[in-house]
Amino acid sequence: MQVGEFTGGYGAAGEKELFRQGKAHGQRPEDGTAVAGNDAQKAAFRRAVNRAHAQVYSTPDSPVQYNAFDPDLQLWVAACLYKGGVDFYRMFVGELDEQDADRHYRDGIVLGTTLQVPPEMWPPDRAAFDRYWQDQLDKVHIDDSVRDYLYPIAVGRVRAVSLPEPLRRLPERLALLLTTGFLPQRFRDEMRFSWDAAKQRRFDRLIAMLRTMNNVLPRFVRRFPFNVLLWDLDRRIKAGRPLV
Repeated sequence: MQVGEFTGGYGAAGEKELFRQGKAHGQRPEDGTAVAGNDAQKAAFRRAVNRAHAQVYSTPDSPVQYNAFDPDLQLWVAACLYKGGVDFYRMFVGELDEQDADRHYRDGIVLGTTLQVPPEMWPPDRAAFDRYWQDQLDKVHIDDSVRDYLYPIAVGRVRAVSLPEPLRRLPERLALLLTTGFLPQRFRDEMRFSWDAAKQRRFDRLIAMLRTMNNVLPRFVRRFPFNVLLWDLDRRIKAGRPLV
């Protein structure tokens, strides 16, 4: 979803520089640090994100003008991560009451400030966020170049792994069902992913099965991969290794 806004209103998006920069803004596993990490982990992660973003910008020759420190784009990135997290929680855990919904929203603000979003830019409440979200959806545009780039990600294709077509077909169909099911309709349309009542029922059955499995797992397993990622973050901080 983040790349959809990235391409909207920027004209041609086919050059490799855009793809390199788009990947820099992909959802990193470490993004959970901004919410679940302690103060030291958050500070270290914020510094690492700033260093990474300092290298992400367009050149005078690029038709795509972009800077990773653009707060409007960072707000969209953080909004996508927050919205995706809430949708995931609702599907796998259940609906949020008002208190929990407000708590998750405050976590979204923390995530946004980690991504250089000034606190005053974040919508003041959930109703304001919903209005912002709908306004931004109207701006989403994904052209052919970006669509070709995103499709392998949507189907879970690993670039370094080449499998015969028969072995790829089933897992890619499953991954595409999950990806498309989580996307707002505007993104489905822009990606040209078909969606109908039958696919919605298959998606609902799959989520129900995964939710049942998730509910019987031990807590430390349910917290995976974030518990492992935070452990790895501490290990990299102590070793002086890059975090992003």
